[in-house]
Amino acid sequence: MTESPEARAPEPGGSAPFDALRSQLVEAAMAFAAPGPGRPGEASPSHTGRGPGAVPEILAGIVDDVDRALREELEIFPVCHHSPASGLAMVRRLREKQPKVIYLELCEDLGPLLTELRNCRLPVALQAFASQLDGFPQDWGPLSIVAPITEASAEYQAIAYALDTPGVELVLVDRSTDHVFQWQPREEAAPPAESSEESEDTDLHGDAVGIEIGDLRPRFAELEEHLLHHGKVRHWSEWWDQYVEQPLAGADYDTYRQVMVLIGSLFRRLTPADTRRVQVDEDRERYMWTRMREHLARTGVDKADCLYVCGAFHAASRVEEFGTAEGVPGFDISPRTATKWLYGLIPSSHSAIEAQFGLASGSVSIAAATWQKAVTRARLTPFQLEGQKGSRKRKAVAAAPAAAAEPVADRLTGFLASPPVLDGLDEEELLGWCVDIVRLARRNGYLASTADAIAVFETSILLAGMRNRARPTPYDFQDAAVTCIEKDSVPGRRDVRRLCEILLGGDRVGQVGYEALPPLAQDVYDRLAPIGLDLTRSTVQRALLDLAGRPELVPASHLLWMLRYLLPDGAVRPIMGTRRLGEKSIQESWDLAIGKHQRYIIELGYEGVTVEQVVEQRLRRSVWAPDATAAVALRAVEDSILFLGSRRFTDELGARAVELLAAERTVDEAPEVLKRIRRLLAHYRATEPTLPAWAESFVTAGYAHYCTLLPTAFVDDETGVRQVAAMLGFLFTMEGLAMSLGCDRAQLELAVRQSHPESPAKVALLWSAHHQLGLLPLADLGSRAGELLGNPLVVPSVPQYLSGFIQALDPVPKLTPFVVEFMSNAFAKLPDPVLLPWLPTLITTLRDQAAELVPVLIREAGRTFPGTLAAVDAFVPPWRATPRRTPTGPGAATAGPTPSTGPVGAFLAAHPATTDALASTLGLPTTWQPAVSAPGTGSGFGPPAGAGPLALLVSHPETAGALAALLAAPA
Repeated sequence: MTESPEARAPEPGGSAPFDALRSQLVEAAMAFAAPGPGRPGEASPSHTGRGPGAVPEILAGIVDDVDRALREELEIFPVCHHSPASGLAMVRRLREKQPKVIYLELCEDLGPLLTELRNCRLPVALQAFASQLDGFPQDWGPLSIVAPITEASAEYQAIAYALDTPGVELVLVDRSTDHVFQWQPREEAAPPAESSEESEDTDLHGDAVGIEIGDLRPRFAELEEHLLHHGKVRHWSEWWDQYVEQPLAGADYDTYRQVMVLIGSLFRRLTPADTRRVQVDEDRERYMWTRMREHLARTGVDKADCLYVCGAFHAASRVEEFGTAEGVPGFDISPRTATKWLYGLIPSSHSAIEAQFGLASGSVSIAAATWQKAVTRARLTPFQLEGQKGSRKRKAVAAAPAAAAEPVADRLTGFLASPPVLDGLDEEELLGWCVDIVRLARRNGYLASTADAIAVFETSILLAGMRNRARPTPYDFQDAAVTCIEKDSVPGRRDVRRLCEILLGGDRVGQVGYEALPPLAQDVYDRLAPIGLDLTRSTVQRALLDLAGRPELVPASHLLWMLRYLLPDGAVRPIMGTRRLGEKSIQESWDLAIGKHQRYIIELGYEGVTVEQVVEQRLRRSVWAPDATAAVALRAVEDSILFLGSRRFTDELGARAVELLAAERTVDEAPEVLKRIRRLLAHYRATEPTLPAWAESFVTAGYAHYCTLLPTAFVDDETGVRQVAAMLGFLFTMEGLAMSLGCDRAQLELAVRQSHPESPAKVALLWSAHHQLGLLPLADLGSRAGELLGNPLVVPSVPQYLSGFIQALDPVPKLTPFVVEFMSNAFAKLPDPVLLPWLPTLITTLRDQAAELVPVLIREAGRTFPGTLAAVDAFVPPWRATPRRTPTGPGAATAGPTPSTGPVGAFLAAHPATTDALASTLGLPTTWQPAVSAPGTGSGFGPPAGAGPLALLVSHPETAGALAALLAAPA
């Protein structure tokens, strides 16, 4: 609940320091809002709905907010996130005041992580993570919160002072991470990121919700546009640097404090009061003041020895629960949910912070460079945790004795009335930037020269003058470099703006030290130590593993394959070597970027103690997920064999695969199921004496399952040809095993006979199935194929029939010669208007759905067609050399034996005694038909063609005579 203006009025006698300023602002606002020709007061009502008359109230209220914050007995230190000016003021105030208790605006349950910051290289982020939700919608999970920490931030200075100074207590007072999500509306599909401290990131922080101390940016869009336009700057970070950071960098503490509260109050009062964002901010303020009052009452510490560090927006709070005085109402804090939260540190970077909180690219890097320069110029010694990595340890100076509290004095009037003190031009610094940017540009492919350096120098000064600056800022220099060096195109990966960011500090990436890592991450580093690489480096490193020569590297190789399964692409990438069932690499090559992807390894530590445990949990979750399928379960079985080697766990996953297969009502993943079960059966047959029980159950269940769904799949338009072919492949290739396990072949025959497809491709599949079951001889199948090519009405559909026959090669591989024959005749007989548009479809179909069948066709075609150009002219396909077979009729059985074509037939005709004796024994007549002189082996749906090999030998007996003479010659 927000207080009324009357309740916020200053007490008599306590408002003297700001009476003059309040009067001046109110008089100026009333004059501004007075109606008149061309007056701005005649504009439309403001966004608050109260019109121009609200301006005096707003300005007077800003002064009241400053007065109220400064009159609070508990000293309030307002900050802006990642602000060098806030960091400098914090260092000065801590050394002067030396507080014994610091209340910090940060989630109260993140406190135990702060001591681990000394083992890290900043920037890093505090993280809270929860994957097992209890009390939140399940579709919100996993929940993650990050709070980035940089060396130049005021919060880090407070943390370093409190942790390394004996007798100082650091108390985090902001809402817990659990309450962050408790206060989100349940109707939203996922936790939103709309408060001042929460937004989504696309870099190192992933999709975590960001928590920052002191977001200070206008929430009234028109106000920000007005400030940017009249400030002649491009984005908010540049405006803040020019009009707040630079004037406050050298200001005294009282001026800094009053100006920051004034800015926070201004942005707060120009925010629409009916937004949920403001409601959440007010609840947070009630929460923090309640926690501080509880701590003061519990410990009895003197308020004069305490310091409250919060964002400037919250320092200008107007809630009833504000303050530590007697009689201030309390705030009912709801209990946390049963969600189990896990905590840790993850690497961060300047670019990650910019993306997380919507800052301009390079602004955090420029702020870090400004911080280093200001610290050196002011000869300050910032606080730094003992043992901090990646930072230069500065020699501490003796602390000044704490000064007695002085009455509040008005510093705002002088600050607002006087122009900012402008720094003079630092030619040496600017010249250094210009020379270095030209050098960087030349290294990155730009044709830059000394003339460009001079142009950048002059343009920087010109731009600074146009923007009312006596000294060019890094933003002016950046714009000047882009103007003078950037030409038509970028010759490399980095443009000039990015080169300026690198020059001014670069994108610094933090790192979590070994001691601060969770047990799983430490275990990963220990187990990969035999490789001999520095895994903390952020670059990609090549690891060469000779597993045959150095068997001690086999465990490291096994761990790398598990990390390849768990981590995103790019973290662990194999260059040489594979991990499949039945294969074992003797040498491997890896590209490792573990240091760059340290965050993901740390988050694995939230799921388990070892990598093997995480793999087991993920496999178990995958097979018990609501959308799990039999193919997913079979993949989990395969991964379990490769990574874990636990027979019990593998059998558990296999049993789940049987359940999922029996429950499926579609066959969309039949090809994947067939591929994986074939691979698993081959593995078990090669490594174990018997199949596991789950594999036998899967075969029998799959046989019955696919027999039941086969008639429906043949006629269902939504079921593709690939899926039906996979079903037939499962039934035909697993038929022998299924029969041995008690299945009935009649079930398959009934399913095939009950199938009546209409699609040409599925009709071809059905014909192939009939042939495999012995219901359709090859000759009759060839006759049907010949009728397709001879029927003008069916010719446009022949490509679809051919696609069906190609898909049938997996369940019926013996049809390969027939398919080659059919394709050859189709190419020979189909008209170009039908054939040419179909060729691209045939190629894409083979590539997408039957890529593994193309080598089979190519091998068969290689055996069929001649291998030399000279033999093409005389080539006669085998099916052309075979006479058309006479269809069998009722009297065909009494026609007597007919010798087969070829040399065998000629031999039996020349020596009929054995055949006659066999026919007599069987009770068959022994009348011989005339022998055929042109043998062949085709299916016979092509036209008969000339002589065969026997006629060729008769026409050219020289070779046979020479061979006979050679054989008759004495040895």
